[in-house]
Amino acid sequence: MSFSTLNESKLHNSLKILYQEIYEGQTEVEQDGHIYDIVTKNGNIIEIQTKNLAKLLPKILDTIEKGHNVKLVHPVPIVNRIELKDEEDKIISKRKSPKKGSIYDIFRELIGIYPLITNPHFSLEIVEIEMTEERVRTSQPVQSKNGRRRFRRNWLKTGKRLDTIINTRRFSKPEDYLALLPTLPKTFCAKDLKTALEKNPNIQKRSINANLILWVLSHANLIEFKETKGKSKYYSFLTEYTESILN
Repeated sequence: MSFSTLNESKLHNSLKILYQEIYEGQTEVEQDGHIYDIVTKNGNIIEIQTKNLAKLLPKILDTIEKGHNVKLVHPVPIVNRIELKDEEDKIISKRKSPKKGSIYDIFRELIGIYPLITNPHFSLEIVEIEMTEERVRTSQPVQSKNGRRRFRRNWLKTGKRLDTIINTRRFSKPEDYLALLPTLPKTFCAKDLKTALEKNPNIQKRSINANLILWVLSHANLIEFKETKGKSKYYSFLTEYTESILN
């Protein structure tokens, strides 16, 4: 399959086709009361989800309980282009979005699936991508399909298209998530984490939500609360993970 074929597909379908070929699996398999994106030749499950990972939590927990390993594939747009077409499918404009994504965007999604982080039968595969958001011009300002717009606009989103896969990262054990953290003091707060992450020139400051990151890691029992100083909560790494982090 050529990469141009991938470009002609929607984002979810592009990734499903790619992973189906990599793992020599079958797609849209009905099994154990669920329909799975991919069942590999070894009987493992692969689910592709572009957003709202929390929706898959019951399905994944049930699948693991029935004896399967589950890989959840989630794309993170590092570069996003916006393509606007008219109602006759002619391109009006193309531009690059000023917003730049990063691997730390996954923590917004991990809020809904943090119970899976330490499950040995679960892995999360992040696909860092360049993608194109497709829009169509409307004759009049309209509300978005999900009804979330504060003000009506004269365009609608029609899809997302995979342009390039930049990198893939697999998270299959607690240490993989902790490895995303920069060097921190023995006990640390959200301000310490934010300050350390802002030193990375590839991360936009406005995209860093240190409190959210610490919330996810603490609820997943990867770090532990130590004390409150002023208005700040301080945490430390659990003993069982300290050695692997330092190494």
